[in-house]
Amino acid sequence: MRGFAELGRTDFGVLPHRLPAKARAQCSDPQLAMVETEPSAVRLVFQTVATAIELDVMTTRRQIVGVPPRPVGVFDLCVDGRLERQLSAKDATILRFDMASGAMAREAAAVQTLRFDGLAGNEKRVEIWLPHNEVTELGVLRSDAPLNTVSEEGRPLWVHHGSSISHGSNATSPTGIWPVIAAASAGLDLMNMGFGGNALLDPFTARAIRDRPADVISVKIGINVVNADLMRLRAFGPAVHGFLDTIRDGHPDTPLLVISPIYCPIHETTPGPGMFDLDALARGETKFVALGKAEEVRSGKLTLSVIREQLAAIVEQRSGEDANIHYLDGRHLYGEADHERLPLPDRLHPDAETHRLIGERFGPVLQKLMPMSNSAALARRGSERP
Repeated sequence: MRGFAELGRTDFGVLPHRLPAKARAQCSDPQLAMVETEPSAVRLVFQTVATAIELDVMTTRRQIVGVPPRPVGVFDLCVDGRLERQLSAKDATILRFDMASGAMAREAAAVQTLRFDGLAGNEKRVEIWLPHNEVTELGVLRSDAPLNTVSEEGRPLWVHHGSSISHGSNATSPTGIWPVIAAASAGLDLMNMGFGGNALLDPFTARAIRDRPADVISVKIGINVVNADLMRLRAFGPAVHGFLDTIRDGHPDTPLLVISPIYCPIHETTPGPGMFDLDALARGETKFVALGKAEEVRSGKLTLSVIREQLAAIVEQRSGEDANIHYLDGRHLYGEADHERLPLPDRLHPDAETHRLIGERFGPVLQKLMPMSNSAALARRGSERP
């Protein structure tokens, strides 16, 4: 299995976590507990001649009362890097949240068996990508031929942290989220630490990145800080510096890319908080609105425009002593002109086509960072010689 931090044992089987236990213990937010166990970019990888593969799973889906249901999670099976099959669990445990009362109800479901059959009988590399939007417990894996482990040695490791956009919101399948598309095009092994609603400069997240191996690191900062109305300008800059300092404690010369938010009209010049558009919900649509006021920026509230200015200045300041830190304006991945052609369906998250656009634009960015990663690794090894 690739793309996870730890495996937790459950009564049924194993549960992939994308944050280590020490980090999880430092935050009691139930949303973070949910999204870090949604296995975005977690996949089973093996070599086999099997023509039939079965996997027992138990999945959990989130539903909010009065909000249209989220798309059902998809398991993508790829053969030698090509998408071959897609299946979904017919039934899943439902966690139903009532925003009005704060009550949470759980409706349990039984074990589901996914069967991928009719596969070619030749030797092949198989990947089963788990749903990016459903908590997934894994049980027994069966096949009609042996499954052999695959070494990932030689593939550089990219660790990425971001918001629900990086997590994969509104993408239609796990191989269709933009970080997976970018990693595939650049030939990198991805560890996706995109957590829906939780790119909040948490120190425990920075420590989790610090403690992981990485050849390239990227952090996409801003949208959650704004739509959560989490902090003011006075706190933001020092928080970013602290986050980057912690990463640098473990990766002093690894290429580190700071990415500002993609274009999002509702928050460009209007602060948070953001929330569901109640008028749209009454029409059966999921859309978001910004509840802040533009004039509140004068008192320190944050918008995406302010955050881009701050991040650019922070990276410029740090680059005087850190040759391997870089800045990318998120509007180069999805900007105002792109929004004219591909508007955000819910005003916040990109759709499947836009995920592909962002991933295809980011792949070359990663490729440019890789020579820097190789140079840094050579320099580090040289400094370690007696």
